[in-house]
Amino acid sequence: MSEEQHIISYRKLAFVWVALLALTALTVGVTRVELGAYKVLAALAIACVKGGLVIAVFMHMKYEGRLLRWLLFLTLVTLAIFIGFTFFDVLYR
Repeated sequence: MSEEQHIISYRKLAFVWVALLALTALTVGVTRVELGAYKVLAALAIACVKGGLVIAVFMHMKYEGRLLRWLLFLTLVTLAIFIGFTFFDVLYR
């Protein structure tokens, strides 16, 4: 079984790093704007995008096979369900 190595250019890595910095600045900006209950939703959405960038580029998930991608998706869905149950429990306590 041969393994392919994926070399990512420094330009692409720098672009992703700048995008992560911009998204971090956007997260800080969201905290300064009065959005009510949507402030948490906006911050979580930005965090999901940042996490997706890190997983795809820095962890090379973009180059993995279909099985590993589906396992990651299943894991993230399971985590989301458990977090959702936790919020549901806290909301109706």
